[in-house]
Amino acid sequence: MSEPKTQLTSEQESRQIAEQARETVWAGRTFLRELFLGNFLLPLIHPFPMEDGERPEFTRFYRDMETFLREKVDSVAIDQTGEYPEQVIEGLRKLGAFGMKIPKEYGGLGFTVSEYCRVMQMIGSSDNNVSALLSAHQSIGVPQPLKLFGTPEQKKKYLPRCAAGAISAFALTEPHVGSDPASLSTTAERDGDMFVLNGEKLWCTDGTLAELLVVMARDPKTKKISAFVVETDWPGVKVEYRCHFMGLKALANGVISFRDVRVPRENLIGDEGKGLRIALTTLNTGRLTLPAVCAGIAKQCLKICRGWSNARYQWGVPIWKHEAIAHLLADMAATTFAMDSVWMLASRMADRGGYDIRLEAAAAKEWNTVRAWEIVDKTLQIRGGRGYETEGSLKGRGEHPIPVERMMRDCRINLIFEGSSEIMHLFMAREAVDKHLEVAGAMIDPKNGTREKLAASRGILAFYGKWYPPLWLKGLSASFQYGDWGLLAGHLRFVERSCRKLARESFHGMAVYQAKMERKQGFLFRAVDIVMELFAMSATICRTRAMIDQRHPESAQAIELADLFCRSSRRKVRRLFHDLWSNDDTVKNRVAASVMTGRDAWLEGGVLDIGLTEEAFQTRSLVALRQKLAEGDAVQAAAGS
Repeated sequence: MSEPKTQLTSEQESRQIAEQARETVWAGRTFLRELFLGNFLLPLIHPFPMEDGERPEFTRFYRDMETFLREKVDSVAIDQTGEYPEQVIEGLRKLGAFGMKIPKEYGGLGFTVSEYCRVMQMIGSSDNNVSALLSAHQSIGVPQPLKLFGTPEQKKKYLPRCAAGAISAFALTEPHVGSDPASLSTTAERDGDMFVLNGEKLWCTDGTLAELLVVMARDPKTKKISAFVVETDWPGVKVEYRCHFMGLKALANGVISFRDVRVPRENLIGDEGKGLRIALTTLNTGRLTLPAVCAGIAKQCLKICRGWSNARYQWGVPIWKHEAIAHLLADMAATTFAMDSVWMLASRMADRGGYDIRLEAAAAKEWNTVRAWEIVDKTLQIRGGRGYETEGSLKGRGEHPIPVERMMRDCRINLIFEGSSEIMHLFMAREAVDKHLEVAGAMIDPKNGTREKLAASRGILAFYGKWYPPLWLKGLSASFQYGDWGLLAGHLRFVERSCRKLARESFHGMAVYQAKMERKQGFLFRAVDIVMELFAMSATICRTRAMIDQRHPESAQAIELADLFCRSSRRKVRRLFHDLWSNDDTVKNRVAASVMTGRDAWLEGGVLDIGLTEEAFQTRSLVALRQKLAEGDAVQAAAGS
């Protein structure tokens, strides 16, 4: 009977630590958070923040990077060898690519977030190994947390090194720890003016090349997590293993151990015990890179499909004239336009300053990565056997080496990088119910008695009495809104109506499920999917309106793409609303329990036994394993002597 209690305690601790790390103070009203509450704050995104024009220094860098990628980066060789050639890394250093986001005063290029993302979009369209190298260094490595939380001395010491090309990495994940910070086992014990680090980190992207690391470790006494800058040439830091993956073959990712590593107090980032908040804040901003990279992938796929569908004939006509392919191409084009709009809006919101970008960054990362994967899959289908064939094989038999197969392998990790799709949904779902928990939390808390619930009921009546009726009454004037938006007006009205409906349904869900609401992930994830669709629609519509207002030469095509995207998105939103209350969640939960208790193990019959015992799925510490083997060798040696 003790095991369930232990698990419950662990879960409570995990929740407590995660809540403490949440940034609960919002910098004003943010667009996505207000959508959850039924408020469509169009002025936050309209006029769409279009660029005023390129700065000459950015234009020069962009062209130099374009030339470098075309002439100096052999993506086939990088994929086949699984290594970054030294001339590629050195070339990136000479360009200043490792310092794109670092301020000029520290030797960087001082690009804005949107400028940096534009570069990463181009790199992502060419070679995702290179985009991963640069993104991990600048988006989540040493530069970003030092920019946000570092002391002047830390910035002066480390940012120039990073800008010059000293590669950095982010060390949070451990063999048995993914997104649960309460299970973090790497320790940092105080010893005078030093901290002593012991532990092991897994999947540190850039870690096997890095000179500098951001390491998350916890005080074994207080359990609080802190963040440190650690230099990889310090005694006790060791790369134990280089990991290898399905795609991103050159990814410098591995297992790094820390054994009695002495870290000066001046290398503590921010305040002691604030490490998890620093990590989450760093990841929030860092997530803006992947949406741009994924838009670059989608654009390249569209270009491949357009060329192939014109050149390839079936039954006497180009394949695009067959409706099955035409529909795929149309959806790809409309979705690519939406993906482009989403990353542009999110990155330019970040550039504005004074705006909390957490939810927009998470939504942009999640929505664009999923759409990119779908588009790559469609591209492979359109290319057929040539899509499945490697570019090296295509070239070997005389065809152009179009890298669809490599793109698919490299693209899949984006649904896991910097927060998996499920974690992104959980993060946004928490914000979806945040206001309701704030208002009604005391009422639905099973630990509270009658007196506490009676006191909470007054606040509930006061809040919901003002908040809930307008979610219906605003609909009386909805049909007269946005008259000057032309063809886009109906889509805007749909977004406004839908966010009010979502707020009502979320409230109804809280009323029905009460304290169980946070475990109703089927309900909450559908709510998050609705908000992401509304966000993508809003970004696309507002960008199109900006193109119209600026008399952009492609504004007519933009209207057509936006209209098609919104039509498809509206159908998806309607299905999601229907599925909130009419679904198979209960049956799926019951079947899942049956599977996991082994009652459906008969279904696994007829397959080859590859040794999938319970032990096969246990996570292990590589350092502990090697230490155990070494001890065994020592015992044998002693016995032999």
